[in-house]
Amino acid sequence: MTATTATEARPFDWFRTLGKRGRRAFAGAFGGYGLDSFDYQTLPLGLAAITAYFGISSGEAGLLGTTTLVVSAIGGVGAGMLADRIGRVRTLQITIAMYTIFTVLCGFAPNFETLLVFRALQGLGFGGEWAAGAALVAEYSQAKYRGRTVAFVQSAWAVGWGLSVIVYTVVFSVASDDVAWRIMFWTGVIPAVLVLWVRKSVQDAPRAEERLKTERPKGTLKQIFKGDLLRTTFFAALLATGVQGGYYTISTWLPSYLKKTRELTVIGTGGYLAFLITGAFVGYVCGGYLTDLLGRKKTFLTFALLSAALIVAYTQIPKGANGLVLVLGFPLGFSMSAIFSGFGAFLAELYPTALRGTGQGFTYNFGRAVGAIFPTIVGFLGAGGAIVFGALGYGIAVLALLGLPETRGIELVD
Repeated sequence: MTATTATEARPFDWFRTLGKRGRRAFAGAFGGYGLDSFDYQTLPLGLAAITAYFGISSGEAGLLGTTTLVVSAIGGVGAGMLADRIGRVRTLQITIAMYTIFTVLCGFAPNFETLLVFRALQGLGFGGEWAAGAALVAEYSQAKYRGRTVAFVQSAWAVGWGLSVIVYTVVFSVASDDVAWRIMFWTGVIPAVLVLWVRKSVQDAPRAEERLKTERPKGTLKQIFKGDLLRTTFFAALLATGVQGGYYTISTWLPSYLKKTRELTVIGTGGYLAFLITGAFVGYVCGGYLTDLLGRKKTFLTFALLSAALIVAYTQIPKGANGLVLVLGFPLGFSMSAIFSGFGAFLAELYPTALRGTGQGFTYNFGRAVGAIFPTIVGFLGAGGAIVFGALGYGIAVLALLGLPETRGIELVD
């Protein structure tokens, strides 16, 4: 075995090959996305308490989640375009600061309408952070490791989700529901520290940095709808719609489903979510390796089918069989998260450097906005059997794959 082959066989060679600047960029994007998840999950975890506090219907509660996701699409598209114009790192700072500020303000909301507005504005930063961070890390990654590298950034979502569940379990155990949901939002101030670190320590990838210095970026949204990119943009947006429609249905309503339909306590709900989140983290990581091994499209197809089947199985378990609910939480979290692992690399590979942020930002967040309709529908239909509606999203994702190319192993194009 040659020295080169031995080096490539090491499991974390993808991290070593990033170099010092790349590892800092990875840390910034990982932290930003993890804390993005933490701030986002404060709503689903506190939704039952918020619903009772303001005396709103389940449909209005679902609207809180949908509004966040719809507005996040605007934030994602805007941040993607901004990343192409002023750089990935500067955009990353702006988006983290935005979702931090408005998450904290949600905790001070005096009524439902104000909470709805603050949550919507939080969505601007929530949607934009992923577009900037994914492009930043993809541009530092070698082609053969890009899938797993960006997938590890995606895994930060499970880390942030897990942290939010720990905070939820503690806060709702020691404070009354009327106060606890506000405290959850106030803990969203944590990402402010990350903004300062990113500003000091993280830089754009050399090729993207050079382009900003030598050119005057003029990329616009309409350019991703021209020529061959029109087909790419259409099917990539459809793929993102299907995957996120299924995912956000579950992530928005599962805490309430466990607490109300399965009649679990706060501690019980946290324990069951722990299984789901552990499965999610493992899924993100394994999905990243699989997307490099099997290819982007085969990985999406495999986990779309598994996720749809597991959602149906999870929500049709008879009442009283909570042990089975616990066991199925791990594979459900695994499949629903593994499918996301390929997004960062796949979308980056579909667009040239000058339009990468715009293309990723639009397609991923268009999918988030349209997929956000799913939780609201479930809210009006009821979060028990109707949550199966989310499985339909994965069928849409399978159809979208028919119109997209396989990009495994290609170099990013200028």
